[in-house]
Amino acid sequence: MIALVGLHGFRPLVANSSAESLHPDRTAGLWQDAVMDTSSTRPIEASSVAAFVGCTLIWGSTFLFIRIGHDSLPPMWAAALRLSIAAAILFAILAVRRERLPGGAARTAAVGFGLLQFGVNFPLLYWGELAVPSGLTAVIFATIPVSGALLAAAFGVERLSPLRLIGGLVSLAGIAVVFSSELRGAGILPMLAVFGATIAAVLGSLVLKSGPRQSPIAANAVGALVGAVVCIALSVSCGESRTLPGTTTAWLSVLYLAIAGSVGAFVLWAWLVNRWEVSRVSFMAVLTPLIALSLGALVRHERLGPLTLLGAAIVLAGVLLGLGLVKGPRGATTR
Repeated sequence: MIALVGLHGFRPLVANSSAESLHPDRTAGLWQDAVMDTSSTRPIEASSVAAFVGCTLIWGSTFLFIRIGHDSLPPMWAAALRLSIAAAILFAILAVRRERLPGGAARTAAVGFGLLQFGVNFPLLYWGELAVPSGLTAVIFATIPVSGALLAAAFGVERLSPLRLIGGLVSLAGIAVVFSSELRGAGILPMLAVFGATIAAVLGSLVLKSGPRQSPIAANAVGALVGAVVCIALSVSCGESRTLPGTTTAWLSVLYLAIAGSVGAFVLWAWLVNRWEVSRVSFMAVLTPLIALSLGALVRHERLGPLTLLGAAIVLAGVLLGLGLVKGPRGATTR
């Protein structure tokens, strides 16, 4: 409820002098820039593209590590461990940087973001992936650019871009081609769980976008803490075994997901949401499966068939259209 109210009650604010005072150094690398930049939304530029690519690469690799974690840890407890470690790291960074936690409307947005993105999306995804094949999961998640554009317009956060909607549909078709040989059925509840995870992820993005601009680190620290509490409560209610990982491989999985997936990528992602429309950022969802396939080919020497390559080309065409990197009919773009 708090998150859905926030979509109607918040308006994006421009950075003020107090926000600027939190970020005096603007000369460090991209991740540092992602932590600090609170400037207004601007057309596509190199730093934004780099952040988009960085998030996509990291999240494309997390599919493998989530699967590894499933081999040794119950799903809710695995998500809880990941978020607890990420929250501890993010709060430590805030303490070192002497940054304050968000307050007022910004805190409400961060809590709503954490509840939806981490407290709902993560448990549904972790549980759903126990039964839903990875190919079908990828296709369901490929609906995010379409649902993101529609929900952003429905809540008045963004205007509906026809070209971006078309780009999302083209990308979805490409993902379906890529995984056409893996689209075997699964139980209705696990599939609904994965689809619910996509909706929660989009709504979490919109809640954060609708609130005042704030430090991506602070927003993710609060969000990860909220998500960890929810996941721990779910783990207890489900009667899961809550033990620490017993192998080095399991620990590496949890630590990689916490540090790279939650701390690194989500900080870049939150920074990017402040600069791009949510419907544009959501195209990561159709690129991450292609990264996962590419890593499989490079690391495990898995063969990429003709349909995979054709589908990947269709996905890339949809992404270029959706991001506004190519012109549509009569020279129109999605910007």
